[in-house]
Amino acid sequence: MPNRLARATSPYLQQHRDNPVDWWEWGVEAFAEARRRDVPLLLSVGYAACHWCHVMAHESFEDAATAAYMNERFVNVKVDREERPDVDAVYMEATQAMTGHGGWPMTVFATPDGRPFYCGTYFPPRPAHRMPSFRQVLEAVADTWATRREEVEDAGTRVVEQLSARGGVPSGPQPPGPDQLAAAVRRLRAEHDAERGGFGGAPKFPPSMVLEMLLRHHALTGDADALAMAERTLVAMARGGMYDQLGGGFARYSVDASWVVPHFEKMLYDNALLLRVYLHWWRATGDPLGRRVAEETADFLLRELRTPEGGFASALDADSEGEEGRFYVWTPQQLFDVLGVDDGAWAADLLEVTPEGTFEHGSSVLQLLRDPDDAARWASVRARLLAARAGRVRPGRDDKVVLAWNGLAVAALAEAGELLGRPDLTAAAVAAGELLVRVHVVDGRLRRVSRDGVAGAPAGVLEDHGDGAEGLLALHQVTGDPRWLEAAGAWLDLVLERFADGEGGFHDTADDAEALVRRPQDPTDGATPSGRSAAAGALLSYAALTGSDRHRTAAEAALGVAGLLAEQAPRFAGWGLAVAEALVDGPREVAVVGDPADPATAALRATALRGTAPGAVLAVGAPGAAPRGAAPLLEGRDLVGGAPAAYVCRHFACERPVTAPDELAALVLARRGG
Repeated sequence: MPNRLARATSPYLQQHRDNPVDWWEWGVEAFAEARRRDVPLLLSVGYAACHWCHVMAHESFEDAATAAYMNERFVNVKVDREERPDVDAVYMEATQAMTGHGGWPMTVFATPDGRPFYCGTYFPPRPAHRMPSFRQVLEAVADTWATRREEVEDAGTRVVEQLSARGGVPSGPQPPGPDQLAAAVRRLRAEHDAERGGFGGAPKFPPSMVLEMLLRHHALTGDADALAMAERTLVAMARGGMYDQLGGGFARYSVDASWVVPHFEKMLYDNALLLRVYLHWWRATGDPLGRRVAEETADFLLRELRTPEGGFASALDADSEGEEGRFYVWTPQQLFDVLGVDDGAWAADLLEVTPEGTFEHGSSVLQLLRDPDDAARWASVRARLLAARAGRVRPGRDDKVVLAWNGLAVAALAEAGELLGRPDLTAAAVAAGELLVRVHVVDGRLRRVSRDGVAGAPAGVLEDHGDGAEGLLALHQVTGDPRWLEAAGAWLDLVLERFADGEGGFHDTADDAEALVRRPQDPTDGATPSGRSAAAGALLSYAALTGSDRHRTAAEAALGVAGLLAEQAPRFAGWGLAVAEALVDGPREVAVVGDPADPATAALRATALRGTAPGAVLAVGAPGAAPRGAAPLLEGRDLVGGAPAAYVCRHFACERPVTAPDELAALVLARRGG
């Protein structure tokens, strides 16, 4: 019989609906039940595409004897970390403090009021690898609770006190300037793997935001090393096994230092961020690999992650048929079966498929270390292999729509549609933006997730407001529709009113959000921009479009922490430093005035979009009275000599208006050394 999770909206929780464990969702009811029974809470935190979450579920949560013991001694709570990043952040901080490491699945034992007293991650069903079995952990915790309650209560209190004593996030006195940004690049150079690309050793995660910062830094300064590091990494990731050479899109990370074998789950946020940085690389250099990867990744988003409501699903699982990577890997014989001997041998050589294999059971992850010598033959081979792969059992899909990650996808697709001449991508960005403003805004406040077009209960956190606004502002610049600017402004007003910490930074949850044992506040950029960096970027763009000093001042203050991280840990401040590069440049404000249907106006608009000036903003509109909600950048602008014109401003000063695209191009290409 299904348990309580059968009523959950989270696909991850739904995966556990048939466990014999008497699971509860996170909420006051679970805490009340723990108090009533006078037993500890067992919090199990994970997400739908988490491989080891599946392993632990199969080994322990599906085991009747283990489940019976859990049900007798604990109130068991399942948490989807993607729905509740605030809960995840608080208990991950405790887990890392207690154990020195973290990860998912996360296993936390807490008092009935939520104070954690014992934490860990994955526990095996039998003692192994210097880890106790999960049953041993359960029995030890239950015995300690029964016989040494006072010690447990004291331990939980001390953990909360120690976390609270850390105080708020420190912030530098000002945002990073040119010297600090140059120092960040020097530190990145010291950590760069010049042979294989990326930073540090295995495992290697896609450093999308750091790469964006390096491209922006090169555009502003001409630093050849910054561009070289970005290009070496972008090429290595695109050629290796982390990139899906048949279907497009990137896996979560590479387990080795050479980008050969990935952890096969595909996340929306990775692909949105990487789509944008490959697009910007192509825009800056014209490298055809950048364009191909950007376009294929965009096609992957539309083909495999788009939901019927127009949003984008969170992730594809790593596993199918109970095996990680089974959907994606090939043996030589499988190639021969699909392609025949001649094409099969040619494809095996091209895609690094060997009898020994690069993955498990003699299978290989496809790589494309060189361009094929016969493009037509490769197109035919790729199409046939993709069609054959479509007949395999597909990995599961987590189809919840997360506001923040959809905001990243909207921004990337909006830009890609315009730069690549793909109106279908722009239309997809608009449809996703419409879903966000229609479904994810409830009574004037943001909801983090939706599924099947229905908003979930979790409140939007800071990254939802920042990344969501980023997407809406990109839509405004691409479409000229004032409703996107208006909606982004409303979301950013909530940031300033509900998330500010009073010291120039932001909390990750609103001031009226559910109270946890600690109010989370993480300034570091990890797999996605931190809420603080995301908010800073959107605030800066909004200020540039509207002239709002309030929003610009807030952006500058929020970037202070990036200044502290610039020289010590720039890999964990990638988006904050990328936004700081935009701030150093202005950012440039471009207003194109003219009839949008006029080819001369269209040419100016296209030129502005191709500019490499970091964080530049664009407003396009007809001369005369600006429509309600239009960007103030258009106010007071008119045709020049009866011709469409472009006005470029920077650092509170404006250039003379220009009417020729080549003149505008010189103003929107970042001035090296400037």
